[in-house]
Amino acid sequence: MKANPLFLPRQLSRRALLAGAANGFGALALRALASPSAANTPASLAPRTPHFVPRARSVIFLFMEGAVSQVDSFDYKPMLERHHGKDPRQAIGKLEKTQFENIGTVLKSPWKFAQHGRSGLWISDLFPHVARQADELCVIRSMTSVFPEHTSANYFLHSGLGLQGRPSIGAWVSYGLGSFNQDLPGFVVLNGGQIPSGGLDCFGSGFLPATYQGSLLNANGTPLANVVPAEKAPALQLAKRRLAEKLNRAGLLAAGGDDALESAIANAELAARMQTTIPELMELTGESAATRRLYGLDSTYPHTRTYARQCLIARRMVERGVRFIELTIPMVDGYSRWDAHGGLVKNHGDNARAVDQPIAALLADLRQRGLLDETLVVWAGEFGRTPFAQGSDGRDHNEFGFSVWLAGGGVRPGIAFGETDDWGYKAVQDKLEMYDLHATILHLLGLDHTRLTFRFGGRDIRLTDVAGKVVSQILA
Repeated sequence: MKANPLFLPRQLSRRALLAGAANGFGALALRALASPSAANTPASLAPRTPHFVPRARSVIFLFMEGAVSQVDSFDYKPMLERHHGKDPRQAIGKLEKTQFENIGTVLKSPWKFAQHGRSGLWISDLFPHVARQADELCVIRSMTSVFPEHTSANYFLHSGLGLQGRPSIGAWVSYGLGSFNQDLPGFVVLNGGQIPSGGLDCFGSGFLPATYQGSLLNANGTPLANVVPAEKAPALQLAKRRLAEKLNRAGLLAAGGDDALESAIANAELAARMQTTIPELMELTGESAATRRLYGLDSTYPHTRTYARQCLIARRMVERGVRFIELTIPMVDGYSRWDAHGGLVKNHGDNARAVDQPIAALLADLRQRGLLDETLVVWAGEFGRTPFAQGSDGRDHNEFGFSVWLAGGGVRPGIAFGETDDWGYKAVQDKLEMYDLHATILHLLGLDHTRLTFRFGGRDIRLTDVAGKVVSQILA
């Protein structure tokens, strides 16, 4: 006689076991999964213990998309003045292939350089306000990239890979350290109007749980959709939230604990809390008149006012425990960015006018409030620009040597590190790769870049791939 298959003993799947135990230990486990303070869950933003004592608690990343010219800002090269107007093939020598192959003559900087502060750092008058903060800056003059095109270079700067889909550095930091504030995202992007080449994937979480992706807030106007509750009565909104929580828990239980679903639930719960925290965060009327003037909120130039709001909100986020804040640049002269293939004076002049005063104010304000030593400020674009002209009055892309700077958060102030050649063309001393910058940022946050990994595709992946070294020479 054949056995009835309906009565054969069988193994329960994890999903079936959890569903059957809904009134027992499964419910207890689910409660932990749904809790935003459960530090052992993949999607949690609860603070985590760093690998070692950190120097910085938060990062403000001032992303200068489009590529600021190093020889017009922080890398003074008198040779350009002496050989201005000459054929660069004769003056400089062998030239690397450029993006547009429209090579003009050697082009001196239209801006004057001078030494500033006790440190004597060379800074051009393109950034007169930032120059007054020279003694706070650690200028790296030997940064390099491996991509001469904006989209790939933006991905590389943000994620350590020149392709779409890897986690952004802000996502890695949130994954490794969590956040001090459970009512705001751990990684926030303050948008001044210009989403960079590569789009929102520059701020994505890739294969990390979606909780760690960058949350985009508009600096002007409505910061994000639905931040103001649609319900007129708070009781009605509370009832809807409780129903949503009940349905979410049931769905998570039925799925057997799915990471993607868990992240979606955590994000929905965070969004509900943000309806209270975001309006208060973005409201600047409580700031003093002196502070508002310092940042440039009273400027006659609208783009200065936009970036002033971004920088001031970034300081307020640091005060509230947000871990990683990135600022995009305002929409100056359309989608031109710092990408000065022509009209260098107008392009760089207009963009600098937008960001110079607010950045200097941010550094001064953080210092005055005792926050700069624990806040790492990073200023960087995706590559630099050529010391010779593109056409007659522009500069092409240059990935072989450019400048970035850091301030606060455990770096040595008032120093320049690394050098380019006499033309500001290629890094020749203490050459740094993007992985080195990433490793150093993580180190200052108390994270060993070789240990911050995530298992994906059959191997442990990290922000710095299999490269990167901490630049110990710039550490305070």
